[in-house]
Amino acid sequence: MPDYQAIIIGGGPAGVSAALYLARAAIKTLIIENGPGALSRAHKIDNYYGVAASGSELYTKGLEQAKALGITVINDEVLNVEYTDSFTVHLKNTAKILTAPVLLLATGTKNITLNLPELVEFEGKGVSYCAVCDGFFFRKKQVAVLGNSAYALHEAEYLKHLATSVTILTNGKDDSLAVAAGFTVRKEVIKAIVGENKLQSIHFAEGPALNIDGLFIAMGTADSTDIARKLGAQLDGRFIKIDTDCATNIPGLFAAGDCTGGLMQIAKVVHEGARAGLAALKFIRTNKI
Repeated sequence: MPDYQAIIIGGGPAGVSAALYLARAAIKTLIIENGPGALSRAHKIDNYYGVAASGSELYTKGLEQAKALGITVINDEVLNVEYTDSFTVHLKNTAKILTAPVLLLATGTKNITLNLPELVEFEGKGVSYCAVCDGFFFRKKQVAVLGNSAYALHEAEYLKHLATSVTILTNGKDDSLAVAAGFTVRKEVIKAIVGENKLQSIHFAEGPALNIDGLFIAMGTADSTDIARKLGAQLDGRFIKIDTDCATNIPGLFAAGDCTGGLMQIAKVVHEGARAGLAALKFIRTNKI
């Protein structure tokens, strides 16, 4: 028996809009949110109908509205999502494992990466964004994970069962999590990614170079695109590919908001969230779940 009929990852305008439609149809719905993200940088929003508020205020009001309708809201970080016949979501802070036949991705999109031109050049040639997807290809090889969060540790833990060695690179950031977890850590700022036809080494501003076969990018927290990639959903560049009902190629997996590309405005993401919520409702009723 699943814990919920629908789980929504993301508590912004897209996620809450979808949740409102589901809850009003008596669908047991959970929102997992981890703060307003990009919305918090909006000092004042005055181009959305009936609203003149900061992004943070709008985010708070949206979650309050969801809770008033009986929607469960959890503030936590998603570490991993698995899919068989339904979706299993692993949370960091509460260590909860929750299930639902429908999952909606609405965390927006992040722009956290390395400002190195060669990063794109080596994508698919040693640089990866998904340990679950590509870890198999680095069995008995030397790899590194870039990041200093719980998400980076999760990727490193997965890789250590496949690779000969796993080094965590924090690029000048705090390395205490990685050190406490027992991983080899390089804290120096990354200067260059080097190789001929494929990744061969990482060069730092100080200290010796690190010879590796694979570099896994896991900066910040897992966003919608990270999760979609792990589940095998089709992508369109850095965005999630959806149909006119906001459905992906994975049955029961929907996406809405900035993570799908297009006009990155509240009006668009609210509209898309509503479409996704109604499409998810139809999926639940059609499949009697």
